[in-house]
Amino acid sequence: MAIARGAGTEIIRSVLVEGLDSSGQTLIVGVQHHIYTVLSVTVFANAVATAGNYVQLRIDGWDAYGNIATQTGSQHKIFRQDMNAMETFVWNDKFSFNGYEPTGISGALNTEAEQDAIADQGGSAVQSLIILTEAGTDDMDITCTYIDQNNA
Repeated sequence: MAIARGAGTEIIRSVLVEGLDSSGQTLIVGVQHHIYTVLSVTVFANAVATAGNYVQLRIDGWDAYGNIATQTGSQHKIFRQDMNAMETFVWNDKFSFNGYEPTGISGALNTEAEQDAIADQGGSAVQSLIILTEAGTDDMDITCTYIDQNNA
C-alpha cells in the first residue's frame, strides 16, 4: 500500500547513500508548497583519500540577505565536518527549509509581505539539500531522516 502524500499530509522519509564522493548527492529535491524538517544526517567514512577530508551539507536555494547579484541558487552551508576513515559523524540539530524559492522580492528581506512571499513559495526555482565530500576517492555512507509536510 502506498503512503498518502496528498495535501495536508506529513510523513517521515529517509534517504540512504552508499559510497558518496566529491561528485555529491541530492538528499532532498524540493517540491513547491512543501516544508522539509531535517531530523538527522549520519555519515560513516568507509575511506577518505586523505585523513581529515571533509563532508559538507548545504541547501541550494534563495538568499534572504540579498547580497549577491542573483539571490537564487545560493549555497547555504549547514555543516562541514572533517572525517577520518572508519569514523561516524551525526548531525541531529533540526532545521527546516521550503521546497521552492519565493517570487516578487528583490534585495534583502525587510517586510512582512516579503516574509509571506518566502512562505508562499511562489517562485519557479527548486531548493535542495545536497551532500558531498572533498575528494573523488572518498567513500562515505549517508543516512538522512526528515519530515515532509505537504501544504499544497
